[in-house]
Amino acid sequence: MLQPAPTGSTTARDALFVALGIVTLGYLVMLARALRQRAAAGEQLRPTVGMSVISFIANFFDTLGIGSYATTTSMVRQWKLIPDERIPGSLNVGYVIPTVIQAYIYTKLVPVDSTTLILMITAAVLGAWLGAGVVSGWNRRKVQIGMGIALLGFAVIMVVRLTGEAPAGGEVLKLTGARLAIGVGGNFILGALMTLGIGLYAPCLILVGLLGMTETTAFPIMMGSCAFLMPFANVRFMKTGAFHAPVILSMLLPGIPAVLIAAFLVTNLPLTILKWLVVVVVVYTGINMLLTARRERALAISASPARAGTQPAL
Repeated sequence: MLQPAPTGSTTARDALFVALGIVTLGYLVMLARALRQRAAAGEQLRPTVGMSVISFIANFFDTLGIGSYATTTSMVRQWKLIPDERIPGSLNVGYVIPTVIQAYIYTKLVPVDSTTLILMITAAVLGAWLGAGVVSGWNRRKVQIGMGIALLGFAVIMVVRLTGEAPAGGEVLKLTGARLAIGVGGNFILGALMTLGIGLYAPCLILVGLLGMTETTAFPIMMGSCAFLMPFANVRFMKTGAFHAPVILSMLLPGIPAVLIAAFLVTNLPLTILKWLVVVVVVYTGINMLLTARRERALAISASPARAGTQPAL
């Protein structure tokens, strides 16, 4: 069970909490408006059992550091719950509140230097803002290719961690100088990649290890980064409609109890076998995503001459 671990500037952390509350409130206002518009257009928004179960499982293990994006992508594609082109936007829109709760819990209880934390969170937000502007305008095939590559990249990162090849980290709770610059730059890139659906948790764990920080510092950094960047990225996803509205409530609501149970009730859950299973499923999903993009492109090309042949001569 998590225990309080005071460190750093209390004033800075309190300001961070207030800012996160304001950002979250803004997200809820945008979400309510977006869902109201979709409901008026005739879309069904009631939570469903299938997506609710997926959200609970994904957010439970997300709180333990496995990540929710790759696992959710694998499951929703298996049961065809979200169109491929709307998966990145749906992940970012649907998991904000569970991630915000994680951020409050771990930022309050896990020691890390406040300046390092705030700078790395800011970098992730900027990366996500730019990344969402690109991804929200992608067509189905670009999303399939991008997510396929991102999922395989996530699998590689997980294998590196599971085989013990990742840096173990040190005892540092604060970054300065060149290490701080690398950390900020690295989190900027991870924030941009998160809008594509790769997830920030696993690569952030490796990043803090490379920088000599103790592994636990990754939890407030990665969860705080996600909690802030997701609402900002969602401005663009909501503006372009690049998310699947019918599943959003099913993603948001079950994730809340899942986070609380994982954070406060689970202490010694063996996760190694589960992590290897996640790697296998993610690799399968990534390859399948790339093959689907290739297959759909081939069908589009083969259909083009047929459509052209039906056009009257000018």
